[in-house]
Amino acid sequence: MPDLSLSPQPGAASGRGRSASLLVFLLVIAAGAVYVGLHLADDLSTVREHSALPWFLLVIALCIALGFEFVNGFHDTANAVATVIYTHSLTPNLAVVWSGAWNFLGVLTSTGAVAFGILQLLPVELILQVGSSAGFAMVFALLIAAIIWNLGTWYFGLPSSSSHTLIGSIIGVGLMNQLMHGSQGAMGTSGVDWSQAIGVGKSLLFSPVVGFLASALLLLVLKALVRVPVLYAEPKGSEPPPFWIRALLILTCTGVSFAHGSNDGQKGMGLIMLILIGTVPTAYALNKAVTASESQTFVAVSQQAARTLGQYTDGVAAPAGGPNAARAEVERYINTRTLTPQTVPALAALSTQVGQQVEGYGSMAAVPQSVVDNVRNNMYVISEAIRLMEKAKQPAFAEADVRAIHNFRNQIDHATKFIPTWVKVAVAIALGLGTMVGWKRIVVTVGERIGKQHLTYGQGGCAELVAMATIGAADAYGLPVSTTHVLSSGVAGTMAANGSGLQWSTVRSIVLAWVLTLPASIALAGALYWMFRHTF
Repeated sequence: MPDLSLSPQPGAASGRGRSASLLVFLLVIAAGAVYVGLHLADDLSTVREHSALPWFLLVIALCIALGFEFVNGFHDTANAVATVIYTHSLTPNLAVVWSGAWNFLGVLTSTGAVAFGILQLLPVELILQVGSSAGFAMVFALLIAAIIWNLGTWYFGLPSSSSHTLIGSIIGVGLMNQLMHGSQGAMGTSGVDWSQAIGVGKSLLFSPVVGFLASALLLLVLKALVRVPVLYAEPKGSEPPPFWIRALLILTCTGVSFAHGSNDGQKGMGLIMLILIGTVPTAYALNKAVTASESQTFVAVSQQAARTLGQYTDGVAAPAGGPNAARAEVERYINTRTLTPQTVPALAALSTQVGQQVEGYGSMAAVPQSVVDNVRNNMYVISEAIRLMEKAKQPAFAEADVRAIHNFRNQIDHATKFIPTWVKVAVAIALGLGTMVGWKRIVVTVGERIGKQHLTYGQGGCAELVAMATIGAADAYGLPVSTTHVLSSGVAGTMAANGSGLQWSTVRSIVLAWVLTLPASIALAGALYWMFRHTF
């Protein structure tokens, strides 16, 4: 069995190398923490609160959210470094630093599409009222449930999916929210966006199948074309592989780390933004980076969209009662997915109001604290309503009108769906620290307990290459996938293709964790949400 110990190996040079890599890691963490602290303090410098409660809730919620990403590092990032550590291509400390750096770059260059796609699973009224007791109960319930399940599966060394866990927790909160308030429509309460959940579920379900089949096929092709016996040998003690194999494995580790950061890192970022919007909306409800010039473009686009929507009202007026009545009708449509004659007029009226609000204040950054939350919520329901109309293709807008309305949605998303750089840095730090603490259990499972024979260099490279491609493709389409499931199923695929055989006890445990993750996290998050709502 390869020696996976973190203890120094014989030799002064080896010890110095390990110490140097650990020092670099700690310096990067320290620099990142200072960066996060300075930028957070700068963002909050203009916020004036009459109570210490929002600050207390902000600190607690951010600690829990980063705790989720820390535990995520146990599972998902550990998979990225599994092969290079197991094969002694890199020392554990250096592998963690290397993977963390590429995770950071992946997080930094991510689009945010995955982050906000997951948030669309949440009930709309909880997102709009995220600063209320119900909103905090939602955030705390889903994050604590995800952490508990991830820690449990990590303890047993099972490559369970943090993506599955988080999405199950979100569904649990949505279901409990609906059960506590009766049927939707009766109380204006929405449950789970099942169409969005099904789309997310498909990506999580099929990605391991793709990982298994593609990794198996790639290994067979590799063995047919590259007839080098050492590539298909298992690691020998603590001896590193030949240079070219090390380079190949480091390259695949780099790709998986980057892809993991660009996809999985976004899940925590979306929740952190939800927390920031709820606790300090003055600083984070609207994107202050939107310039005055861009704000004027927003106003012009909103006016064009309002005129376009006005062409599809069939002469019906907006609901009586002003902007509040218009927003209530748009929220009803989002909850029920049912158009009424007043839905489009209400959306047109709300679009006009948002444009007038931004125009009146001159820019996004100038929107005062007293109304910023209301402006942001108006924008959010407009964007959601347009998304659902585009998806259902109802009303049947003309092609030119579709472009005008979609352009307005893009402008709104630019103003409301943003992620500051310091949030990305904080998530990258949490992922890296999690990997540093908890990598060993998952590495041993991936390397030795999936197949009856130990993982070979070629098998590790094939599994990671497929994982890198699968996660990268999912990120391009804004779909969440599980790094854990894709890589572990890829390893299983190479074992099957190699004729190595599978350790069915381990496979059964992994599949059982996979099957139980959704129902367990749904039940746990629902119970916690119910408890928090009744306690607070």
